[in-house]
Amino acid sequence: MGDQLGTEEAADPGGERPFDPRAELGKFLRSRRARLRPEDVGLPAFGRYRRVPGLRREELAQLAGVSVAYLTRLEQGRGSNVSAEVLDAIARALRLTDAEHEHLTHLVKCQHRKKHSPPRQEQVRATLREMLASLEGVPAYVTGPRSDIQAWNPMAAALFGDWDRLPSRERNWARLVFLQPDYRRLFVDWESKAANIVGAMRLYAGCYPDDPQLSALVGELSVKSEAFRRLWARHDVKEKNHGAQRLHHPLVGDLTLSFESFRLPDDPEQSLTVYNAPPGSTAAESLRLLASWGADAIATG
Repeated sequence: MGDQLGTEEAADPGGERPFDPRAELGKFLRSRRARLRPEDVGLPAFGRYRRVPGLRREELAQLAGVSVAYLTRLEQGRGSNVSAEVLDAIARALRLTDAEHEHLTHLVKCQHRKKHSPPRQEQVRATLREMLASLEGVPAYVTGPRSDIQAWNPMAAALFGDWDRLPSRERNWARLVFLQPDYRRLFVDWESKAANIVGAMRLYAGCYPDDPQLSALVGELSVKSEAFRRLWARHDVKEKNHGAQRLHHPLVGDLTLSFESFRLPDDPEQSLTVYNAPPGSTAAESLRLLASWGADAIATG
């Protein structure tokens, strides 16, 4: 089983944070307005030509029950003492998901708080490592807040690659998915996997805008990956805790696995992800074969 090693701090291009919370708030609200049409929210679409895509600021203000001047100040990062009721009204009007609503709340709070220290580099508890090792035939791993892969069991290595062979800073889902061609081939719906990773990073950045390691990671990926730049610019936030993952493994071919991710109760910045296949399924047989091959079953070697 791999050792717990977090993502090392990389060079931060320009020394900038991933974003400024004041500017980010406006960008996020405008991006959420742009994805809605007046008819989507029961408003008449007056005029054949509209200067902005999606809802106008006036239309959102009407739906949320706030003044246009107030919404303008909020989008410009000049809002102060925004009540939970107002944020709830804006979230309902924009049809935000729970993750997006949480992100909006964090962005508003970020404007008025002192510099917030990012979480320290966490250690994976010994008992959790033992549990990972005991999950025979079931791929499982622990990730940290910046998508770094902190611990894993042999089945995870057989399915996703021998992470022990990688430098510690490369054991990171964002770097693997955006910078390693083998992972683009491994994930059948690569775009969805990539979008989920970026969405989780956006959500984390809303909580910790001053995290230098996240800033370095975003800067590196922005320089090296056009796909990352495109997805980061969408301002989507999400937290994918369960679902199905389709893979194309170089040794066993196509398989679909269900997964569940759990935040650890004593450290919510760490998550345990476990994959599974229905008993008797083709995917279950593929996992059995990978388990029998052990270290020779390398997905990205």
